[in-house]
Amino acid sequence: MSSIKGSITTVVFDLDDTLYDEVDYCRSGFEAVADFLVEVHRVPAAPADLCTAFWRQFHSGNRTETFNAALKELGLAFDEQLIAGLVRAYRGHVPTIRLPKESRDCLANLRRSHDLAILTDGYLPAQRLKIRALGITGYFKCILYTEQLGREHWKPSPVGFVKVLEALHAQPGQAVYVADNAAKDFIAPNSLGMRSVQVARPLRLHKDPPPVPSAAPQHSLDSLSQLPALLQGLD
Repeated sequence: MSSIKGSITTVVFDLDDTLYDEVDYCRSGFEAVADFLVEVHRVPAAPADLCTAFWRQFHSGNRTETFNAALKELGLAFDEQLIAGLVRAYRGHVPTIRLPKESRDCLANLRRSHDLAILTDGYLPAQRLKIRALGITGYFKCILYTEQLGREHWKPSPVGFVKVLEALHAQPGQAVYVADNAAKDFIAPNSLGMRSVQVARPLRLHKDPPPVPSAAPQHSLDSLSQLPALLQGLD
């Protein structure tokens, strides 16, 4: 596939912390898990207290055993089966999230002049529920969930990017990938010859610098509202 630079025809977006604040999804999920614990498992705790404990663990940096640590903190009994059920409740809940105005305005603007796509990692049912809750399918000609390709093709694998470009009949040099996480999002598009743009949303979860120079985005923005002007400059 040629990577010859040309006019930008195609804009591919990441989902979480790019089009909306992922922290809102986490908040929604913690509320769903708290309700699940109280209503289904009858734990002797108020949903608000459970959510507070989840948030305390989450903000302390415990993103892998949040539920275990929170329940232990509250003195509530748990086992592996319960934790697995909480994880399913979190991933399977219908999220209360919204598309910010700057994202909606950006998508409405760009779809008049560009082919738009989403390429997103994550657990498939959860990612589908997010996109449905945001109400954004109409903006995109292609939505690719890397989970459908196999977890080995989550970013930084280039496979998903190649499939999106093929679906939209675009060369890498005509395409931009817009995402947030410098640890993994930009390695593949950079190597393929795409342009790469980081949106550094103030509330984003992933703020670590690129681990290697090849992982760095070529451009960085504070808001998606700046993206149309950047694309005009690239053209």
